Amino acid sequence: MTRLFEKFDLAGLTLSNRIVMAPLTRARAPQDIADERMALYYIQRATAGLIVSEGTPISREGQGYLFNPGIFTAEQIAGWRLTTNSVHAVGGRIFAQIWHVGRVSHPSIQANGQLPVSASSKAPAGAKAFGYDTDGQPNFVEPPAPRQLATDEIPRIVREFAQAADNAVGAGFDGIEIHAANGYLFEQFMNPLVNDRTDRYSAQTMDDRLRFTLEVIDAVVARIGAARVGIRLSPYGQLFDMPLYPEIDATYTALVKEIGRRKLAYVHLMDQSDFAVAGTTVNGNAGSSFNGLLRTLKQYLPHTALILAGGMTRTRAEQMIAEDIIDLAAFGTGFISNPDLVARLQNDWPLTPANRETFFGGGAQGYIDYSAYTAN
Repeated sequence: MTRLFEKFDLAGLTLSNRIVMAPLTRARAPQDIADERMALYYIQRATAGLIVSEGTPISREGQGYLFNPGIFTAEQIAGWRLTTNSVHAVGGRIFAQIWHVGRVSHPSIQANGQLPVSASSKAPAGAKAFGYDTDGQPNFVEPPAPRQLATDEIPRIVREFAQAADNAVGAGFDGIEIHAANGYLFEQFMNPLVNDRTDRYSAQTMDDRLRFTLEVIDAVVARIGAARVGIRLSPYGQLFDMPLYPEIDATYTALVKEIGRRKLAYVHLMDQSDFAVAGTTVNGNAGSSFNGLLRTLKQYLPHTALILAGGMTRTRAEQMIAEDIIDLAAFGTGFISNPDLVARLQNDWPLTPANRETFFGGGAQGYIDYSAYTAN
């Protein structure tokens, strides 16, 4: 048995193995409330050492896609409780990924048709939200230029993240993951080519660039404790009009240093290194690789686990864990069509390919109808 299948102590929470089910948006909540079908979906995959739920919006304002289960109403909290109780009943562990999309939204999703909000006043070129089109039908729609948040509004969003974390614990989750990746609100604050503010939440200095993210972390930790808090980051990602900038490595190194001091449960990195280019730096070394950044960040996390997602295989996971580059390996798409992915990896059984046409929306097909492996 390799270390990939060994138990792991995640800030006092015992995981049955080092395999993480990465968050996967599936858009299967017609009323934006987790239901029985969703509970079955997660219980089928509960042999993962840790499940990170699909993104769950902290507020109506923070939602960018229809049919996502939120975590801000009593009904939504009760809906998620069915999922967490079910996962725990079979010995699983589950964190809620709490989420605010910022500018990647649309008035058709927002209360009273209001504009999405952001750190920035810039529209996300080429991005798509999932809202209602001009015919009133669910469809991919182009986000407009957002309303830039006033300085005195930002503490409200910080409080909403803390309340969402508290709601998640009340719903039975073992902890929460702050979704600070993939071009959503946190990156809209951190990216100096997107953030066009001039106040203390600008991106002009490193302290200002990280201010919002660290305020949210501190508020959530104060509410539920550091051992229940993880965060997802995506250095080099360009999703939703996030241009690369020369200080990427310096920015994420500074952020992870602060996370390490706060002793969060984990940092969850998304490998989007295909987007890396010369000019990014790690400690002044131009053109460094994602693995170089990964090794740099790991040294600042002596009490915090490091999870890596993106193009993960058993071989890659085992090698990176053996070399102490990462602590846990996250798998995304593989879990969609292989609910028994842990057993398949452990026994070198073949993987069932996923049907991408059923990734988002719909019913049971492509969601809860994938079978466990059986030998012919």
